[in-house]
Amino acid sequence: MTDLATRFPLLVEQNAGSFRSPRVRVINDDAMHWLDERIRKSPAGQAAPLFDAAIVDFPDPSSFSVGKLYTTHFYRLLRTALDPKAAIAVQSTSPLFARRSYWCIVRTLESSGFVALPYHAFVPSFGEWGFVLAGPRSPDGGGVPSPDPAVLPAGLRYLDAQTLASLFVIGPDMASEPDVQPNRLNNQSLVTYYEHEWKRWN
Repeated sequence: MTDLATRFPLLVEQNAGSFRSPRVRVINDDAMHWLDERIRKSPAGQAAPLFDAAIVDFPDPSSFSVGKLYTTHFYRLLRTALDPKAAIAVQSTSPLFARRSYWCIVRTLESSGFVALPYHAFVPSFGEWGFVLAGPRSPDGGGVPSPDPAVLPAGLRYLDAQTLASLFVIGPDMASEPDVQPNRLNNQSLVTYYEHEWKRWN
């Protein structure tokens, strides 16, 4: 996909040639393995550079091999790569069609030392879809602040101040938080929730 985004004209036009920027370094690897190796290969006494933001857009957790990327273990590895004021956004399946799965991801992030802000949007190709904006929990209990509409860049085609605020309003049909367990490597509870919920629709 990254090669296609670099060479295929339609995709290059859509991403404004960003994959060809000298600031971009493309790494195709298992995310958990890459984060683990990042820690192992850091020179003694030197910390690897930290990231200001991470967009975590994995496929839905329909198997244990993908479910591991939604565990407390993975999110704790990710924390080691983040600046204390960093923000992450996590694709989190549908809070409407897979409510337990969605809130399991929120709880897993919280159990991994993040402050989590659930949000959702209607995606034409998927329907009602959920995400989580999160940041490392600070010693005083704070974390990622709520997005400030005043800092939105000009010329956006979809997002404005009113739309931004609405993303963080979870309606009653999706907001009631079920009793769920955080997703861990030794229980993979998220995969069980996901399989049970989505089989009703497939």
